Amino acid sequence: MTKAPIAVALDAPDLASARQWATQVGPYVSVVKVGLEVFLRDGHESVHVARDASGCDIFLDLKLHDIPATVAGAAHSVATLTPKFLTVHASGGAEMVKAAADALPDTLITAVTVLTSLSQEQLTDMMWSGSAQDIVRRLAAQSVAAGARAIVCSPQEVAAVRSEVGTGIVLITPGVRPAGSDAGDQKRIATPEQALADGADLLVIGRPITGAPDRGQAAREIAESLVGR
Repeated sequence: MTKAPIAVALDAPDLASARQWATQVGPYVSVVKVGLEVFLRDGHESVHVARDASGCDIFLDLKLHDIPATVAGAAHSVATLTPKFLTVHASGGAEMVKAAADALPDTLITAVTVLTSLSQEQLTDMMWSGSAQDIVRRLAAQSVAAGARAIVCSPQEVAAVRSEVGTGIVLITPGVRPAGSDAGDQKRIATPEQALADGADLLVIGRPITGAPDRGQAAREIAESLVGR
């Protein structure tokens, strides 16, 4: 079957588990995601294991956020891993996003707009002005202008962001939950089918797959619901 536009979050407790999970989901998904916790624990080896076991592209989700020079240096430090995607926080500003994009021109620098764990009430408490959708649209537009070639936003904002940035920018949506799944710590969510219909290019899915008794079967079932057999 055709691999689905899914990035499985390999938030595994150790390298052996990460290897097993990547092997199980690799036939059905196009991307595997290595996050901050795993990368800090297992280093570059976590990326090598994820890629070799899955045969998929790598989404290195470090959410870099610092002064531009430091972010550029951090980006250079992972250059040999050749990730397809590397995340930075859009709220770090245009110069920071540009520094990352200049440092890794062959990687899709991916600007994270507003975390899907944040509600509108929490954003207001944090003194952000406007609705979540307005905040996300502003951050997305600024990041793309600075050189980001992918944007992370919740499924609830993806249609608005697509309208803002046009085609050619990869839109990645976490907070994706199959119907009936536990939302966990995610606040702004949607089903995989709805997220794609609204304009997402890549869906980040973690626990509905990695927490399943049979991870490969869970990945296959979600993949088949999106691309067919």
